[in-house]
Amino acid sequence: MSNAKTIAICNQKGGVGKTTTALNLGAGLAREGRRVLLVDADPQSDLTSALGIEGEKLDKSLGNLMYLVTRDCRPDVHETILHHEEGVDLIPSNLDLSSMETQLVNAMSREKILDMLLKDVKKDYDYIILDCMPSLGMVTINALTAADSVIIPVQAQYLPAKGMTQLLKSIQMVKTHTNENLKIGGIVMTLVDGRTNLAKDVISTIRTNYGMQIRIFDTQIPVAVKAAEASKAGKSIYEYDKDSKPAQAYAQLTKEVIRYAERARYRNEASLTR
Repeated sequence: MSNAKTIAICNQKGGVGKTTTALNLGAGLAREGRRVLLVDADPQSDLTSALGIEGEKLDKSLGNLMYLVTRDCRPDVHETILHHEEGVDLIPSNLDLSSMETQLVNAMSREKILDMLLKDVKKDYDYIILDCMPSLGMVTINALTAADSVIIPVQAQYLPAKGMTQLLKSIQMVKTHTNENLKIGGIVMTLVDGRTNLAKDVISTIRTNYGMQIRIFDTQIPVAVKAAEASKAGKSIYEYDKDSKPAQAYAQLTKEVIRYAERARYRNEASLTR
């Protein structure tokens, strides 16, 4: 039985540092000695590009894999996985994935296709990180159905109450209908400019409204040009500038994620032995 922890990085709001978080959390876990698979579940293929790979030049991608499953084929997922020099593996994405929103409407077990694909490779990894598209469509529902937990990046530059309510309802819907074990791993504050009152007010509002029911990670990811530059250069923040504040923050977030995930794993294993 696989012990792989599958984490969806999800927020239907774009521009919140979702892909940057997926990339640098994955790279951080690899630097901590964990076996990591990144899955680009967004047809914009930002995660693929952020690793220096041109998705449109690839014959095999997540969209291609999911399409084959809808046609009753059983593709070999290993043939699509790319190995990156920073120690992470990747199932890449390209525009082929955009057609899956309509293809999945009439597919059997449509919410569970990604879950079925990942079951073939879970034994090879400690963590699988899913970078979701900024919407709550069928591909995102697939990602949430395949996940053990969700990490929600929230930008500390606007008040996200309405969007958060919608996202939490969608997570609850998935938990009710397709993945009863899905948990919210936590909210991570991103693009934080600690000098502004707005950022402080947003963080305070999030902690007040959600802190009693959802973990708010202690680590806050600062706004910095370095993080955007790293993605454009096809590197993690650790490779691009390991001494930068974002690199230090993502390293700390990685340690938090490991601590919570492995504590939960210990509790689960202990309960099984009783």
